[in-house]
Amino acid sequence: MTARSTPHRSLKQRLADGERLRGVLLRLPSETLVEMAGVAGFDYVVIDCEHGPADTALLQQHLTAAAAHGIDVLVRVGSAEPALALRCLDLGAAGLIHPHVDSREDARRAVAASHYPPWGDRGFATYSRAGRFGTVTAADHVAASRETLVVTMIETRRACDAADAIAGTEGVDAVLVGPADLAADCGFPKPGVVDGLITRAHEAARANGRAVMTIVPDLDAARAAERRGARLILYNMAHVLMDTLRHLAASGRTNTGGEAV
Repeated sequence: MTARSTPHRSLKQRLADGERLRGVLLRLPSETLVEMAGVAGFDYVVIDCEHGPADTALLQQHLTAAAAHGIDVLVRVGSAEPALALRCLDLGAAGLIHPHVDSREDARRAVAASHYPPWGDRGFATYSRAGRFGTVTAADHVAASRETLVVTMIETRRACDAADAIAGTEGVDAVLVGPADLAADCGFPKPGVVDGLITRAHEAARANGRAVMTIVPDLDAARAAERRGARLILYNMAHVLMDTLRHLAASGRTNTGGEAV
């Protein structure tokens, strides 16, 4: 989290105040999409450094574009990548999404990588972008860093079994279930099996006072997720854009009568 010269309510503070927040997941590098998300009024963007490129130079450009439009950035790092987590936070990310958290121990490591001592073991520096290049005091920098949002991803049956322990770990702010990885871990069973595991994980998150983050493909799915209690809605922009492009392409084809459809 970047120390700011003007007041800014962090995502963590907004969740504590009961807000529902909407964001977009970007897997393809695009500063323009970051800017468009800010102009459109989204609360945050997620830059995917797990399945997308983990280029910190590009990430800094995206963070700069986001800051210009007042939108926060969360970064999904790879599994057990404290070095990348450190760089993302030094660049000014508002929080981190940690994938493949299967146990309380994994959750503790995720929290430790996300915070300075005594909450964690992140290396301390004020001369980074997050510390406004050394122009803020150490105390202000630490205070800003405590607003870092920590999201743990549950993506296996084992993790679902440990959902209560994961969500109950001090320092975890939100839980995100990865349905694709979960389905793969379960051998792609019938949909009801995965849905049941997801429900169990979400119930554990809410029981421990953690926010539920849910990735959705469209507005209808977002509304359904909110009705089920999700506090962090995350639109999968690859799905949204591909669905829109396919619809536009299909609408320009001709029907059997030779007229535009």
